[in-house]
Amino acid sequence: MAPDDHSHAPAGRGHSYAPAARGKANLAGVTIVPSVCPHDCTSTCALDVERLDSRRIGRVRGSMRNDYTAGVICEKVARYAERIHHPDRLVKPLRRVGPKGSRQFAEISWTDALDIVAEQFIAKARRHGTETVWPYYYAGTMGLVQRDGINRLCHVMKYSRYFSTICVTLADTGWIAGVGAKRGADVREVDHHSDLVVIWGGNPVNTQVNVMTHAMRAKKRGATLVVVDPYRTGTAEQADIHLAVRPGTDGALAVAVMHVLFKEGFADWDYLRRYTDAPEELAAHVAQRPPEWAAAITGLSVDQIVSFARLYGRTKASFIRCHHGFSRSRNGAVNMHAVASLAAVTGAWQHKGGGALYGHTGMYPLKRSLIEGLDAVDPSIRDLDQSRLGPILTGDREALKNGSPVTAMLIQNTNPAMVCPELELVHKGFAREDLFTCVHEQFLTETASFADIVLPATMFLEHDDFYTASGHTFFQVTKAVIEPPGECRENHWVISELAKRLGARHRGFDMSVWEIMDETLRVSGMWDAETNWQKGGQDFHLGFETSHFLDGFPWPDKKFRFKPDWAAYGPRGREMPVLPDHFDVIDNPTPDKPFRMVAAPARTFLNSTFTETPSSQKREVRPTVMMNPDDCQALGFVEGDRLEIGNDRGKTIVHCRPKAGQQCGVVIVEGVWPNRNFETGIGINALTSADPGWPNGGAVFHDTAVWIRRPA
Repeated sequence: MAPDDHSHAPAGRGHSYAPAARGKANLAGVTIVPSVCPHDCTSTCALDVERLDSRRIGRVRGSMRNDYTAGVICEKVARYAERIHHPDRLVKPLRRVGPKGSRQFAEISWTDALDIVAEQFIAKARRHGTETVWPYYYAGTMGLVQRDGINRLCHVMKYSRYFSTICVTLADTGWIAGVGAKRGADVREVDHHSDLVVIWGGNPVNTQVNVMTHAMRAKKRGATLVVVDPYRTGTAEQADIHLAVRPGTDGALAVAVMHVLFKEGFADWDYLRRYTDAPEELAAHVAQRPPEWAAAITGLSVDQIVSFARLYGRTKASFIRCHHGFSRSRNGAVNMHAVASLAAVTGAWQHKGGGALYGHTGMYPLKRSLIEGLDAVDPSIRDLDQSRLGPILTGDREALKNGSPVTAMLIQNTNPAMVCPELELVHKGFAREDLFTCVHEQFLTETASFADIVLPATMFLEHDDFYTASGHTFFQVTKAVIEPPGECRENHWVISELAKRLGARHRGFDMSVWEIMDETLRVSGMWDAETNWQKGGQDFHLGFETSHFLDGFPWPDKKFRFKPDWAAYGPRGREMPVLPDHFDVIDNPTPDKPFRMVAAPARTFLNSTFTETPSSQKREVRPTVMMNPDDCQALGFVEGDRLEIGNDRGKTIVHCRPKAGQQCGVVIVEGVWPNRNFETGIGINALTSADPGWPNGGAVFHDTAVWIRRPA
């Protein structure tokens, strides 16, 4: 290690943010330093960062050291200098001096700020019990130490535990219920081996650009690209076939495809009898679910369903890339399971370039006890559902699990006053005078505006961390590239400093991030942190046979489960279909709410991140609602009209955008726009529901019935 590299001193004892030594100067004399994108995307891209000096970066590029990233990154991160050097970054601790939500703050010292937080947590716990404090976080960074270290404080102090549901709960449950683990075939196989690529329930042009890199390589080679999505996304525009299903009906499409596969001889019975649990029962079941049945549910034509089924059935090397979008419905787990079942019916897993992938995080041997303080977990302490923040903060007894009210929160890596469902309730809860809130943030977000104490946070290029991936198979370690501005501090430092004041004892609080990473990697049997960083990541690819489950699926009988034990995942599992089916529990349209709304990701926003950068705001323009042109004509709406969109949970104002490529009755609002960008002062998540999906929770952002009308 070079002398000017990290000192790796324990947190709170002079940790150095000196730039990483590994790097090389380009022809312009700018040093290129490796890093990894931390944002909420399955790509976890390997990056090459231009370091202009100890405090400034230039361009960010995708690195060729990782052949999944393959030198390609999204336009958001390519312009990261615009965000990291933004003039509105928080650089000093703040204390609220005006009403909650007023954005009236005064600067204070770090010592005073942390003392106040600790004093409030202690006082609230003395009055209501320790469960009244709820540490709340999410995926503003996907780095495991900086994101998940907050759990160590939670467990040691016996604060309310955190049930993470917003992004992957429904999708994870559906995939694992059939496959047995969260892993699958490698997307890199697509480049040279797949003859059919199906991108189902996602828009990687907006959300995971690397999938498009590999899919377009396959298409250039002659492979067929099919996209299943409720509207004509940028991804669908690149496809040979776009199947614009109604939201929440993907399971019906998958079951009707299985009907054709069995009926027309495309099912691989040798594979089915060896590798699956109930093929005869499945065949008899889907025989009662013909394309005509699915057409009435999905809105697709019988010809579209049959043609897709035949294409899939006759193509041995068929690869399905399952994404998160279609799973964000009340029936999302059932939908994911039904789609995952297709590769087992045809035996596509047997072929290179065949099979399916949802995510790879189940392959990493990482032991997380030191990071999260799992040795201190008390299972008797309640866990509260992240997605049900609004009901929790407004006193819903069921959401609170009949326990004490939440009267104190520490929030890191998320902006719930913008991204959570049922925003009216969320804002009402945050406005409570008896609720003490500390927000550790990079900008004065909507959530920070409600806080009593706001602490300035580092960005990923200003601290160390390590990352699993879901879209690929590399585990990657990073070091800080530049020093943070002002008084910004990393998450781990803040947690460790609070632990001292609260009397929380765990050796993880006395270690540096680098020491935590090194020990975690050692006990996990992985490369040490320095070796990983020097080599650009450790590839955990399991090989063709294991990644395609040819040595068996990870169940005791080694068979894919067409008949999942849904009850094992949650109490409502007993209400779910025994075999793949359409599970009709979605928020169906009514005469009063005739439209089904999908709140989809925008191209240059990432949830609430990047909404502050001028280039993103310029591209996205303003909040709009995409509507089928026939719906617009029937209602007399034209491009740019101000429209009220709402339901019994809330309403807001958007602007009309007629757009072909989605069915009548389906509307799309892209991007989690800041509340301030709406005339009503509240964003689109005022309309989305905090109802938990089946069988055991999960956010349902794409499962919303609404009205659309001219404002009164």
